Amino acid sequence: MNILVSNDDGVFAPGIQALAQALKPLGRVVIVAPESERSGFSSALTLDRPLRPIQISPDVWAVNGTPADCVYLAMNGLFDFEFDLVVSGINSGANLGDDILYSGTVGAAFEGRLTKHPAIAVSLSGPNVRGYQQPQDYQLAAEWVHDFIARGLPVLPERHIFNINIPDVTELQGEKVTYQSRRRQSKPVTSHVDPRGRQVFWIGLSGEAVAEPKPGFSEIDSDFSAVANGYVSITPIQMDATNYESLRNLQTQLEENASLVL
Repeated sequence: MNILVSNDDGVFAPGIQALAQALKPLGRVVIVAPESERSGFSSALTLDRPLRPIQISPDVWAVNGTPADCVYLAMNGLFDFEFDLVVSGINSGANLGDDILYSGTVGAAFEGRLTKHPAIAVSLSGPNVRGYQQPQDYQLAAEWVHDFIARGLPVLPERHIFNINIPDVTELQGEKVTYQSRRRQSKPVTSHVDPRGRQVFWIGLSGEAVAEPKPGFSEIDSDFSAVANGYVSITPIQMDATNYESLRNLQTQLEENASLVL
């Protein structure tokens, strides 16, 4: 297998180093990742300036762009061979619930899936993860990803990926298929005055998880719940954001309103 590995924490992040090392027994592993942290860039592409991929060691490339840029370049001409799988991560911090809307980790995986190759986004969830500086801090999570792929990835429809969150624990309780839950509204922005007298703002922290069972899926846990109880959360997510339950109702309402005007 040829495996493309990317992330949003940067090419030198310990999570991506641990992941690449763990996946090497499965085939050729090529890292193409941002030259510095690009968290929160979702699926953004750089369209206003050129991108410069720089090879920093065998099969390791740094790009002056976003996570999606990295995958786009790798899949569309940077190499003279095809990839079989895209793995984005291991992210330093969770990507649960509404977080995926902003996540560069998820954005990189979606960009890979656009080429019809299987893709997964992987994050390590825990209060201390942001301070981890060594690849060994991600070893347990990286080994789980290796085993998950080695068993044979479950088949998903086109334009779907796996969003995987692994709890930062010494022993995993297992794994659960989960649904994407949501958070409460983010905390308010914080305003300060910098040393030069200019007003600046910090985006507020994420809101708390909402316990919201899904009708018809009472036997399935949310991503937040699974991780909180020591389980790996495996959530199938998709690019198509259409609300099909509302689609026909909306069409009917518009047709009725149009007939009233006439």
